[in-house]
Amino acid sequence: MRSGLCRRSVGFPHAVLSALLGLTALASTPAAERPKVLINEAEFRDRVYACWLGKNIGGTLGMPFEGKKEPQNISYYTNLKPGEPAANDDLDLQLLWLKAMEEHGGRVDARILGEYWLKYVPVDWNEYGVGKKNMRLGLLPPLSGEYDNARWKHSNGAWIRSEIWACLAPGCPALAARMAREDACVDHGSGEGTLAEIFTASVESAAFVERDRDKLIAIGLSMIPSDSNLAAAIRSALEARKSGKDWKAARLDVIQASEKTGWFQAPRNVAYTILGWLYSDGDFGKGLCTAVNCGDDTDCTGATLGSIFGILEGSKGIPQNWSEPVGRTIKTVAIKGVEHPRNLDELTDRTVAMTKKILAQNAAPIALSDGPTDLRRAGELTLSDVAAARALWARSPYQIVWNEKDVQVTLDYGGQPTIESKVPRNLQITVRNLGRENGRFGIGILGLPEGWQVTGLPESPLKIKKGESKTCRVSITASSDGLQPALARLEVSGGNQTIGMPVTFIFRHD
Repeated sequence: MRSGLCRRSVGFPHAVLSALLGLTALASTPAAERPKVLINEAEFRDRVYACWLGKNIGGTLGMPFEGKKEPQNISYYTNLKPGEPAANDDLDLQLLWLKAMEEHGGRVDARILGEYWLKYVPVDWNEYGVGKKNMRLGLLPPLSGEYDNARWKHSNGAWIRSEIWACLAPGCPALAARMAREDACVDHGSGEGTLAEIFTASVESAAFVERDRDKLIAIGLSMIPSDSNLAAAIRSALEARKSGKDWKAARLDVIQASEKTGWFQAPRNVAYTILGWLYSDGDFGKGLCTAVNCGDDTDCTGATLGSIFGILEGSKGIPQNWSEPVGRTIKTVAIKGVEHPRNLDELTDRTVAMTKKILAQNAAPIALSDGPTDLRRAGELTLSDVAAARALWARSPYQIVWNEKDVQVTLDYGGQPTIESKVPRNLQITVRNLGRENGRFGIGILGLPEGWQVTGLPESPLKIKKGESKTCRVSITASSDGLQPALARLEVSGGNQTIGMPVTFIFRHD
C-alpha cells in the first residue's frame, strides 16, 4: 500500500512523504499505544552494523593476548590476516541465538537456547562444557548452569554474547536484560557471569537512546545487585578514573576489587572493558587498546567495547584504519551444522528484521521509522528498571520452567538435584493454564527406578481456570543407591498437548 502511494506522489520529496505517512499511522493509534521514541531505520541499521563490526575489530585485536595475566603494550593489530577478522565464539553464539529467534518466532527461553547448545555447539570450553554435560544428564537450564559449576559460573562466557539482545531491544534495557538472563543462566546459573550479561545487555540497549557514558554505566549498575563482586569491580574503575589515576593504577584497583572471583572471571573483565571506555578519551582505537592492554580475557574485553562504540557512533565512529583490515566477513569457531550469516551485512539485515518483530510483540515504547529519529520523549523511557532487575536476581537457579502455547510448567527442585537413599526428597510442581479456556491437567512422574516411592501427585487431573495456576508438592524416596544419575520424567498433559520434562537426581554420599 505504501509503495502505491509513493508511485502516485511523483515529485513529492520522499523524506516529507515518509514523515506524513508516519504521522497518519500515529494518528490512527490510541495515544497510550503510540511509541515514545522513533529511531530512523537506516540509522538504526548502521548502528547495528557498527556494533557487529566493532565486535569483530575488538575480538581480532585482543585474540593474540587471551589469557595473559600481565599487562600488554599494544597500539594496533599485531596478528592480522588482511581482510579477515579472527574467528571468535563471542560472535558465533549470537549467530546461533538469532537463528533460534527466527525459528521460534522471536520467542525463546533458556530451555530452547539449551537445545541449540546441544545441537550446534561442538566445543566444551569451561562453562560451555559444564552446561552441556548437565543438560545431557537431564538437568535443564538454569540448573544446567548452576550444578557442579562453582569454578566457571562466574566466568566470561555470557556477557560476551549480549549484543544480540540489546539490538533486538533497543532503548528497552529491562527487556534486553530479561532475554540476556535466559541466555546466561544456561551455562552460568545464578552466578556473576549471568549478572554480567544483564549488565552489558542493559548498557548496550540503553546506548541506542542515551549517549552519555557515565549515565549508561549507571544504568547498567542499577540492573545488578550493588553487593555483587561485579558491581564492586566496576565501581573501582570508576573511582580510579575520578581520582585521577592512570589506567595502569586503575587496573591494579580492579584486580584488588575482584580478588573474590579472580582471574578469567566476569567481574574483572567487565571492569577492564569499562576501564578501556573510561580512559579512551573518545578515541575508538585508544579505548580498545587500553581494554586489551589490561590483559586477561582480552578478545572479550576488546570485542565488547568495540560493540558499545559501534552502537553509540555508528559506522562513522569507527576509523577506516581499524575497519578495513578486518573486512565484512564472519569467521566461526564454536558452532557447527547450522547455516549462519556469512557477512556483517546479512547479519545486520536479519537482526533488524527480528528487532521489528520483538518490539511489536512486546508493545515496546520504541519503534523503527522511515522518518527522522525522534528522541524528544526519551526522558519518559524507563532505562533503569530496578524492580524488573530484582525479579531476575530473585529467580531460583533450581526452578526449571517449560513454556508451551497453552501451558507453563515449573519444576522446582528446591536446591541441588541430589538425593539420599531412604530420605524423602521434595519437589514442587506448578502448572499454569495459558490457554483461552479452563482446562484439566494430568500430572505424573514416570520411569523412576524400581522400588522408588512417590507421594503427593494428584489422583485426578487438576482443574485450572484460564490464567491461573495450581501447585502440588511431591515427595520421592529412593529405595537404595542405584544408577548414577537416576533419571525419570515429569509428564503434564492438558491444553491439547503433553509435556515431558526430565527429572534427574544425583546420589549424595557425605
